[in-house]
Amino acid sequence: MNTLETLRICLKLERGEFQLKVDLTLPANGITVLFGASGSGKTTLLRCVAGLERPTEGLIRVGQALWQDSATRVFAQPWQRDLGYVFQEASLFEHLAVHENLVFGQKRSKKAGSAKALKDAIELLGIGHLMRRQAASLSGGERQRVAIARALATQPRLLLLDEPLAALDLARRLEILPWLERLRDEMSMPMLYVTHSVDEVARLADHLVVLDGGSVKVRGAVQDVFSRIDSPVIIGDDAGVLLHGYVRYRDEAWHLAKIEFSGGGLWVRDNDIPLGKQVRLRVLARDVSIAVDEPRDTSIQNHLQGRIEAIADDVHPSQAMVQIRCEESIVLARITKRAISALNLQKGMTIWVQVKSVAVIE
Repeated sequence: MNTLETLRICLKLERGEFQLKVDLTLPANGITVLFGASGSGKTTLLRCVAGLERPTEGLIRVGQALWQDSATRVFAQPWQRDLGYVFQEASLFEHLAVHENLVFGQKRSKKAGSAKALKDAIELLGIGHLMRRQAASLSGGERQRVAIARALATQPRLLLLDEPLAALDLARRLEILPWLERLRDEMSMPMLYVTHSVDEVARLADHLVVLDGGSVKVRGAVQDVFSRIDSPVIIGDDAGVLLHGYVRYRDEAWHLAKIEFSGGGLWVRDNDIPLGKQVRLRVLARDVSIAVDEPRDTSIQNHLQGRIEAIADDVHPSQAMVQIRCEESIVLARITKRAISALNLQKGMTIWVQVKSVAVIE
């Protein structure tokens, strides 16, 4: 797969009272998630990139490939755009076996090495044992893995995924998420991924674009967006940060592992994650408390020293959100305004944070 420099997406589309207006330059690596509420323009943007919708004005450039430029009247048809598209519902040929569905996708590619690309996709997505199965007999998770493999068989320069887990129940979503993580980690192909699920953002996103009413509300590296005290993504009980760290120690006696990151280390439940592996940690603001002195004689084992960077009102008038910098990392804490007054917490103070619970996202 070619490594591209950037994805340039500048679009304006009017449809009744709705207007999509975006101007984006995105990294051409990893997964860029398009996030927002229903009706915010996520799928419309994706369909414009695919050429399935024709915006009033547009510039779409994928690396050096120009797919659309209204100024010079360039508009590549969908079949002329070197992309793969995975829809909410896997559009497989029900009367064909899995292998025949995949070969159909492979035949669309005129590129050398398409057979190897298909073989690699089958291995990457763990569907080798499904080759003889009829498409109609597959579970929802299996169908989506086959649909993704079929898209990869064409060796696209860009992969578009439109809420690929939305039609699945919780068990099937949990089944397919590790395969999507593997796709992100082992492929150099850039991906645009539409979702309104914060959990999917936390697990999959490298970069994040938040849409609201057809406009870009915020964009950036997912870790940076999540750590904003005014983040439009993480409200209510979902508020929290993502930390990237490595498994450094294992305490076999107590079945714990220590994840170290820039800012300290956190003990988590040992799930046999290999030493040295990089993982994501999700720390919710509701699970973080603040102490002005180093905690002692407490059941909470995870303590980090940091400096208060900002204090802001939270959704409920009784509460506030506190942003704390621990070296190069940011932690958010949701505490009561009464506690802020009692502890006389102010911007610039050095304090201790206690982390009650941590979720490990491999």
